[in-house]
Amino acid sequence: MTHRYLFVLFFSCFVTVSRAQQYRIVDRNAIGWYTYNGDHKIAKRWTIHTEYQWRRVDFIQSWQQQLARLGTNYKLSDRVKVGGGYTLLVTYPYGDYPVASMGVPTLEHRAHEEIHISDKLGRLQLSHRFRLDQRWLSVESDENPNRIIDWEYQNRARYQISGSFPLAGPTTEPGELYLNFFDEIFIGFGRNVENNIFNQNRISGGLGYQIRDNLQLELNYLNQITQHPESDPLTGKPVFESNHGFRLNLNYDLDFTKR
Repeated sequence: MTHRYLFVLFFSCFVTVSRAQQYRIVDRNAIGWYTYNGDHKIAKRWTIHTEYQWRRVDFIQSWQQQLARLGTNYKLSDRVKVGGGYTLLVTYPYGDYPVASMGVPTLEHRAHEEIHISDKLGRLQLSHRFRLDQRWLSVESDENPNRIIDWEYQNRARYQISGSFPLAGPTTEPGELYLNFFDEIFIGFGRNVENNIFNQNRISGGLGYQIRDNLQLELNYLNQITQHPESDPLTGKPVFESNHGFRLNLNYDLDFTKR
């Protein structure tokens, strides 16, 4: 009886996935993200966050996006910090169903607020990040795609869980390797979002190397699933990107309070 129930459950899941594939378009791309992150201490509880992401398709050959972010963080306790900041995002035409469909890059200005909660399970260091995005997306003229005629406002909520696990001992010391991972889901809400409630999900995992106390280098596998804001104009089907590749990340923190 148990085997029969398991078979029915498996068959139902298979049919559901098959039907979903029939009613959507999947655009697959090979991606390579080259990123930098830094939290620079300016006071006992305050840090400045700097970030740049050089996102490519075909691993490195062509543009996907570029992102620049500047923000601040305030440490409430050893486990909790809050922050906010500004992001500039440029999206280039790429893939078989480009979001920047008019052949020119599109711009996005973004503000965000967030809270980080740290946790520890044995040697496993965990972090939970809850973030709210306020997004202003460029709207280009049909006659002249290089001219921005308006900005469309959207809201988005994000949750990320990330972790690291030392491989050589109870903590990660300079010259040692560690495992790292993260998973983040993006949910749109409010006006102008329409059917694009699920915005995207990213999952990543790989190996990190602790170069110095304030310097790490990480190489991860990266999977990104994104739903386009508009359906395919010819078929009316929703368009999903399924992007696979890697993420090369440099973390470099500075302490400006030291004399």
